[in-house]
Amino acid sequence: MMDAKREEGGELVLCPFCRTPEATSHEEEISRIRKLMDKGNAHSFCSYAGHYAEGIHGIPQNIDKSNELLLKAGELGCAEAYFNLGINYEGGNGLERDVKKAKHYFELAAMNGDIDARKNLAFLESQAGNECRAYKHLMIAARAGCKESMDMVKQQRFMQGLLTKDEYESTLDAHQKICNEMKSDQRDKADLIHDTVNNHD
Repeated sequence: MMDAKREEGGELVLCPFCRTPEATSHEEEISRIRKLMDKGNAHSFCSYAGHYAEGIHGIPQNIDKSNELLLKAGELGCAEAYFNLGINYEGGNGLERDVKKAKHYFELAAMNGDIDARKNLAFLESQAGNECRAYKHLMIAARAGCKESMDMVKQQRFMQGLLTKDEYESTLDAHQKICNEMKSDQRDKADLIHDTVNNHD
């Protein structure tokens, strides 16, 4: 957890989006999350689910409770929560392993814009022998900025002759364009804060 008093270049470190100082204690962080949950904030349910999954910040580890909160977060519109549920069903983390349900939650996450879910759907469809569906998911993920998917398009599709040069180049152009559009100082600061917080937990 980053201390709000910690300074960077002589300035107080603030969230680059809401300009609020980082919580100074785990209790304060939990209190903030619960207030957001009371307001129906989807991402706060997902965040709280992570606390239960890992048993951190004074919250006892409870995988069942974590999955329950992920479902609620997904229903409120959090794509990341549906993605995490898909991962949990795929790996049997607190749930009975069920690839069909994993695929269902990856589909919900993908429909809500999660590109990692698209990548996972491509993998599951390929495993099931549905190469056409796998290809479509992979192309969507690559065009949406997923580097791993773009690498797979190059290595597994283009290099093996499964993709024309024009298809590959148009996908690469779309990939590079979206990656350039996503670059910003605020995003870089947010990533830095996220990495710092995770390294201090």
